[in-house]
Amino acid sequence: MTLPDTMHIRKAFISDVPSIGAIVNKLAETGVMLPRPLSLLYENIRDYTVLEADGEVIACGALHVMWSDLGEIRAVAVSEDHRRKGVGRALIETLIGEAKKLGIESVFVLTYQVDFFKTFGFNDIDKADLPHKIWKDCLNCVHFPDCDEIALKLTVV
Repeated sequence: MTLPDTMHIRKAFISDVPSIGAIVNKLAETGVMLPRPLSLLYENIRDYTVLEADGEVIACGALHVMWSDLGEIRAVAVSEDHRRKGVGRALIETLIGEAKKLGIESVFVLTYQVDFFKTFGFNDIDKADLPHKIWKDCLNCVHFPDCDEIALKLTVV
């Protein structure tokens, strides 16, 4: 996807954490994603990619490496004013490209936005097929142990 000249995608900086937190947690208030405390964002800043428009962070997403052959795309969020304009699509394409460059065989998502991710070729999987170590993040979730997110997976290499 080609973005307007006023937009560009880059790896996140420490200074982006407040903006990432605001975008993610505003969307989390609607129930379509899980909230992220700033401490967790700082700890994982190297996983994050942001999309800027006119110097302002308007979207974010993360690629978290789980193992030699598996990554997770997480915390994908677009500010309200920029939804349905291809911003999320461009971000996901970038994260999938990053996974390919790293040599990760496949990526998964836990999401409520199933149809969106299926447009990239993600397929339904049973959460039980995911490695147990991915569940360490779930212990602090408000939905644990009754997770209702849908697991999807994409082969990228």
